Amino acid sequence: MSANSPESARTLDVVLVKAGRTKIRYAAELLHDDGTRLAVRAPWAGDGVRDFGFVRFEAGDVFTEYYWRDRWYSVKEVRDGSGTLKGWYCDITRPAVLTGTELVVEDLDLDLWRSADGSDVRRLDEDEFEESGLADRDPAAASAARAALAELETRALEGGFEALLR
Repeated sequence: MSANSPESARTLDVVLVKAGRTKIRYAAELLHDDGTRLAVRAPWAGDGVRDFGFVRFEAGDVFTEYYWRDRWYSVKEVRDGSGTLKGWYCDITRPAVLTGTELVVEDLDLDLWRSADGSDVRRLDEDEFEESGLADRDPAAASAARAALAELETRALEGGFEALLR
């Protein structure tokens, strides 16, 4: 099977890399892979509770995650243990790479949150992105990251966001 083949095992290891280091690795169930977009499902893989003030990620939460091989972002649908939608957390990333059963995604610091009802759309971590030095090291990647954030924000505010996930 080729590195980016749509054929794959039912379980993948999702590897989120940031600044050249593995930030987190977790097992996820492969739901769909059409060769361009992958969808996986996994329980909250963080340690303890992550309280952002506008949403909490905690034990029992389930993430359905969408990754693209040709887009600079991933979208994570977040539901609580009873299935109630909390919203979508979007990471700005380099395009995903699937090699065997390992899905590697490089986090570029920028994020976007959209609440379940769409009333709360917010950009996150723009300060971290500026401090990362990506604009100096790789101006093309920094430009692609900014464009991806703008695209997601426009979709979240004006429509077309949920169509990404169908």
